Amino acid sequence: MKVLIIEDEKKLGKLIKKGLEEESFIVDLVHTGKEALDFLTTQSYDAIILDLMLPDISGKDVLIKIRNSSIKTPVIVLTAKDEVKDKIELLDAGADDYITKPFDFDELLARIRAVVRRDKDIKSSVISIGDLEIDLSKSTVKKSGNLIKLSSKEYLLLRYFIFNRGKILTKDNLINAVYDLSFELNSNALEVLISRLRSKIEDENHKYIKSIRGLGYIFDEE
Repeated sequence: MKVLIIEDEKKLGKLIKKGLEEESFIVDLVHTGKEALDFLTTQSYDAIILDLMLPDISGKDVLIKIRNSSIKTPVIVLTAKDEVKDKIELLDAGADDYITKPFDFDELLARIRAVVRRDKDIKSSVISIGDLEIDLSKSTVKKSGNLIKLSSKEYLLLRYFIFNRGKILTKDNLINAVYDLSFELNSNALEVLISRLRSKIEDENHKYIKSIRGLGYIFDEE
């Protein structure tokens, strides 16, 4: 697995690099946003670890430039900020996950493996999660082997959840993914849609869509 670390604190960057290399990762370490963007023009990675506070370009701006360049590589943001609004801004900007400093290396390692695993999952045409099987090429969904009927918006919502599995999604993320915003949207339309989808894909033993208070929703197998 190949990882790019973008961290201006040289001591911390070296510690993360050393820890990942001990886990048999291939690691590049850079200390500025410009260096990172230069590396990403010639190199591809399985994951990117991005510090929010960089000396030349803010980590958030680097993240936006990465996504505007159509680079889909999973990005984990390292941040000292723990406010809900800051986390929402990072998720809206395209972060796949974030971890608040100070952090435990084992937690960072687990998060890297999780975002890479999710990224590999969505590149497959058939994705299995719990008792669900989603065939992206046929736009079909099965639960416990039985085909279930979803409306077009229910399927779009489920597909977006799957593509962002394990990632906290804000209400704006979900609305923009599903609805045509040229039409006026009822204030509780999203909640109703999520409720309908839950009724079709969930049961007592399988709860996939979880509400995260103050942030949004997350989709994952319980």
